[in-house]
Amino acid sequence: MSLSIRNRIPGTVAGITTGAVMATVRVDVSGGRELTAAVTAEAVRELGLETGSRVNALVKATEVALATGPVSGLSIRNRLPGTVSEVTAGPAMASVRIAVEGGVELTAAITADAADELRLTAGTPVIALIKSTEVSLDAA
Repeated sequence: MSLSIRNRIPGTVAGITTGAVMATVRVDVSGGRELTAAVTAEAVRELGLETGSRVNALVKATEVALATGPVSGLSIRNRLPGTVSEVTAGPAMASVRIAVEGGVELTAAITADAADELRLTAGTPVIALIKSTEVSLDAA
């Protein structure tokens, strides 16, 4: 199946906490980092997820926020440090490629104004922020 989702991060399920309707799935990704996905309990069952399952974490580029410094006081669970490898800016939006520690590459789609205000260029250290509710899982 082809998808327009730019960010596909391979990993292994490290743990699952299941509630009546929703579940949180912790995924070990390269570099010893962990992502958390909030998905339905039904999806966990249908995908046959359990600790040790191989998965791909899928994140739309529009759901990746960027910070150029330490972040505190946020509920966002997924914080991946990396370095900007490329910025392609248009009049309204910018596509920012990020090399995340551990060999993962992400794309963030942010406004051109935000890219300018953050002074993003190749080599800029950033933290990619992704809400757990914006992470989908695909059984690998």
